[in-house]
Amino acid sequence: MFFYSDEGVAVDALQSLCFNQTVEIEAYIALGSNLGDRELNLLRAVAEVGRLPESRVTALSSFYETSPVGTVRQNSFYNAVLRLSTRLDARSLLAHMLRIEDTVFKRVRTVHQGPRRMDLDLLLYDDRVITDKDLIVPHPRLTERRFVLQPLCEIAPDLVHPLTGESMQELLDLLESDETVVKLSPEEHV
Repeated sequence: MFFYSDEGVAVDALQSLCFNQTVEIEAYIALGSNLGDRELNLLRAVAEVGRLPESRVTALSSFYETSPVGTVRQNSFYNAVLRLSTRLDARSLLAHMLRIEDTVFKRVRTVHQGPRRMDLDLLLYDDRVITDKDLIVPHPRLTERRFVLQPLCEIAPDLVHPLTGESMQELLDLLESDETVVKLSPEEHV
C-alpha cells in the first residue's frame, strides 16, 4: 500500500509502520583465564561469543600474560579483549556471557577474584551508561586495569570512555599500575 505525500513522493506505509529493526551496537568484552589450557580457553570463549544470536566478533586483541590482581595467590592469567557487533540488549548479552562461563567453562564462584577457567566482563556497550544492581557499564574498574586497557587499546585506542571523556589510549597512558602485562608472541601459541 502506498500513500503520496504533499510533495508527490510515494511512501510505503506498511514498511514504515512495521519497520522495527534493532540497531547493531558495538560491545567490548574482556576475556581472562588462569586455569587449565589458558590459550585454548580464550579461543573457545571467542568462538562461543561469536555464536551468540544476532552477534559477530569484529575484532580480537592479541593474547597477553598478566599478573593476577588482588590478594588471592594464583597463577598468571591470559587476557584478551574482543569487539562484538550485536543486536542483543546489554542485559541479554550479559546473560549469555554468564551462561558461557557457567555451562561451557563450569565456573563456580567460591573465592572473589579467585582462579577461573574463564572470566568474561562486559567493558563497554556502545557509549551507554548503565547502572543496575547486576550490570554496570562501563565496567567500574576498566580505568584501573592495565590487563584490560592494553589489549583494548590494541583494537580501539581512540574509543572514548563515556564517563571520563578520555580515549582508551589516554587512560592507558595515565594509568599507574604495578601489573605485569606481556603480549604473547605467535611462537608462544604453540
